[in-house]
Amino acid sequence: MNTKLETSDLRWTNHPADDPEWEEVSGLDDESNSVRTYQICTPNSPSSYWLRTRWIPRRAATILYVEIRFTMMECSGLNQRHCKETFNLYYYQSDSDEATPTHPAWMENPYTKVATVAADHLLRRGGERRSNIKLLRLEPLRGAGLYLAFQSQGACMALLSVRVFYRKCPPLSRAFASFPETIPHSLVEQVTMGVCVENAVTPPGEQSQPPSMLCGEDGQWVGQPTSSCACRPGYEAGETDVRCRACPSGQFKAGSGPGGCSPCPANSNTKIPGSAYCPCHSGYHRADSDPAHAACTRPPSAPRSIVSQINDTTVTLEWSEPLDRGGRGDLTYRVLCSSCGTGLAGSCSACDDSVLYRPAQRGLTQRRVVIWGLRPHSKYTFTVQSLNGVSALSQSEPASDRVNVTTSRDVPPPVSGLRRAAVSETSLTLDWNIPVLQNQYQILDYQVRYSPKEAGQWQYVSSRSSSVVLTGLQRALLYQVQVRARSQAGYGSFSAASVFNTQPDGTSPRRRRRGRGSEMNDKSGHYPMGQTMKVYIDPFTYEDPNEAVREFAKEIDASFVKIEEVIGAGEFGEVCRGRLRIPGRKENYVAIKTLKGGYTEKQRRDFLSEASIMGQFQHPNIIHLEGVITTSCPVMILTEFMENGALDSFLRVNDGQFTTIQLVGMLRGIAAGMKYLSDMSFVHRDLAARNILVNSNLVCKVSDFGLSRFLTENSSDPTYTSSLGGKIPIRWTAPEAIAYRKFTSASDAWSYGIVMWEVMSYGERPYWDMSNQDVINAIEQDYRLPPPPECPASLHALMLDCWQKERANRPRFCDVVAALDRLIRNPASLKVTHLEGSSSSQPLLDQRAPPPLSACGSVSEWLRAVKMERYEQSFLQAGFTSLDIVSQLNTEDLLRVGVTLAGHQKKILSSIQTLRIHKTPPTLLY
Repeated sequence: MNTKLETSDLRWTNHPADDPEWEEVSGLDDESNSVRTYQICTPNSPSSYWLRTRWIPRRAATILYVEIRFTMMECSGLNQRHCKETFNLYYYQSDSDEATPTHPAWMENPYTKVATVAADHLLRRGGERRSNIKLLRLEPLRGAGLYLAFQSQGACMALLSVRVFYRKCPPLSRAFASFPETIPHSLVEQVTMGVCVENAVTPPGEQSQPPSMLCGEDGQWVGQPTSSCACRPGYEAGETDVRCRACPSGQFKAGSGPGGCSPCPANSNTKIPGSAYCPCHSGYHRADSDPAHAACTRPPSAPRSIVSQINDTTVTLEWSEPLDRGGRGDLTYRVLCSSCGTGLAGSCSACDDSVLYRPAQRGLTQRRVVIWGLRPHSKYTFTVQSLNGVSALSQSEPASDRVNVTTSRDVPPPVSGLRRAAVSETSLTLDWNIPVLQNQYQILDYQVRYSPKEAGQWQYVSSRSSSVVLTGLQRALLYQVQVRARSQAGYGSFSAASVFNTQPDGTSPRRRRRGRGSEMNDKSGHYPMGQTMKVYIDPFTYEDPNEAVREFAKEIDASFVKIEEVIGAGEFGEVCRGRLRIPGRKENYVAIKTLKGGYTEKQRRDFLSEASIMGQFQHPNIIHLEGVITTSCPVMILTEFMENGALDSFLRVNDGQFTTIQLVGMLRGIAAGMKYLSDMSFVHRDLAARNILVNSNLVCKVSDFGLSRFLTENSSDPTYTSSLGGKIPIRWTAPEAIAYRKFTSASDAWSYGIVMWEVMSYGERPYWDMSNQDVINAIEQDYRLPPPPECPASLHALMLDCWQKERANRPRFCDVVAALDRLIRNPASLKVTHLEGSSSSQPLLDQRAPPPLSACGSVSEWLRAVKMERYEQSFLQAGFTSLDIVSQLNTEDLLRVGVTLAGHQKKILSSIQTLRIHKTPPTLLY
């Protein structure tokens, strides 16, 4: 409403109607325009005189502003006692034009008072004529409209104009977003949602909410949009930030955002405006992994100058790089093999799976490959193809070169006549025909592999004769068996698979179990040829040890492995923790041994030999091999991850924290793993707590099957060089192995006794600070380690059995497992820490008396004597600087200085107790 725009009567309502005092008159405004005004002058009357406007629609506004222009006479010039220089403004809300001369009632309620309005400028007789302007705010408003009412109670004034209005933010485009006209309401309702302008989008990564801005109460936009829009791919910003224009022909823009258009990369172009990428020219391609701004490339040309070297049935191929790499850096090679037999050319066919490649057949990055497993006196064609990232997109075959070769070496022909000679519920006796060789070579031995018919998990057995007994089989089950012969020329191919079944229950007499020392197990710990199952196969008996890796270790794609952190170092390289995620299997942690760069072929073979050994073992107490990575750098061996690391350091950190039955459980697991290895005729040679790994469930697993057990000169572990060469860990090794290099399962049993002592002493160093030569001399004089503190007598007795000088008298691992099982089933037997009246023919080492008090002149010397020197600084800082003070310490004092491990507390307090009773230096507690 704006009365200045009205040209006819305003027709406002007076009250009281029978005595109206507000008078509507015409006048001129400051610009000499005709306007309608109301005036009143009742200085001699205190009565209320009301003037009410017509109904004013509110529209969408919740806040209205009222601008009043008026004049007011000064009361002092009128000399009237009821004169006033103010008036009141009211309003009444309603959803329709419902007011009458009597409704609503002319009083403050139902009207709502806005304010009492006072003049800033008063008119005086003969004075300057000046008007007043007041701006009043009405809120919050809810009805569809309202009436304004003016109340005078003795004023002499004139209403020159009344304007009612609301404020709004105008339409706006900013930062590639468009916002509509917005009427402000209140602070919590003034956020306005907009939309991105044409050809603009919210960039990837932004939340999918439209842009928004704040419309202020004064009708002004506040700040910038809360989330930005940007020109979509193929479009760039115009001269301002309110429109996006298309990239011209020959240019593109790959992503949304503030960037501009760029010229098309090499070998591509676009004639369509607004392009997000430039299509490649004919014959050129862009790989899926290439970004849109990458140049288009083409497949490489053919490799050049293939050179072949033939070594009997092994071929080495080398070649030169293509003249044209196609403009890319991801050049690889693929080798294809065709076997042409011995007949005419043209009768060639693709080689079968018996042909093997090193480092690989596909994805080669070096220009050299070794191919073996070829048939003797046969013709082959090898094709070397050049490929890069766009070769698969080309419709033509990869460029290639080829070479023809003929092999020469005679390996044994396939074995024939495989047949069953005898059968039982759990065994098969098989024999076969001896192959006839056409050269000067002779059959050295045979390799037999077998598995349940549906399983496909091969087990391997060696035999020097043309027969074998497979034992430990499941009854009433079909087994598939294959045999191959080996001569000086290498292995021949496996025979075709033959299927045999074992008998069900009760169909064959049970054989009497052979006793200890029978021919089934000789003194060396090996089984006679032809009478074993799952015999360990030394990878170094293979002509090509890499073939052993392929047979016993699974090749893993390097992309499945993610290395997270380095956790140690080995002889060949770093040891890391990582994650293995094989498609279709749950992700799990693995330990990763890596082969450092610059290795020789021998070092690579030695490194991978551990995988060839480990891959033959499947037992819950043997570290599990996940697989190997040999086709990329670095070469890796992946095993299960053992959270608690090596057993010796784990026990030292947790000194005194386990019960005896828990320690015996650890020993039982180690013995079970060694029994499995012994049954497979595998001799470990370096059994020690440092080579036992512990997982989060305290399960102990035997590890370290590689050549790393022969330690180097710089190793921190004590070793001794024998007269026959090689490094031997003296403190863990049996006397015959030190003197004559006679390593057997019996020498492993001696080492197991040392491991028992390490476990029961919580990782104490065997023989303490004695030199290696002192240890050798002491053992030769029948000295043996004493029982660790609180070690059950039954366990120490088992240790002494393992340390028998005659290896034939030492217990087998099956006996050790049985003995530990008896102790676990009878925990009371573990509470006896010494045997009354018992004596041993073997003097116990370390029967030295503790040093006298005078020899311990300080707290530091005492702590070193009881092997608790780690707490030296804590004792001194706490003020425990003399032995007299130390003799008064209790458990609370030890906790205060940081001795929190129960085993360490017990060891220190026991020594203090000796100090108090005997007034002599503390006892050495080993």
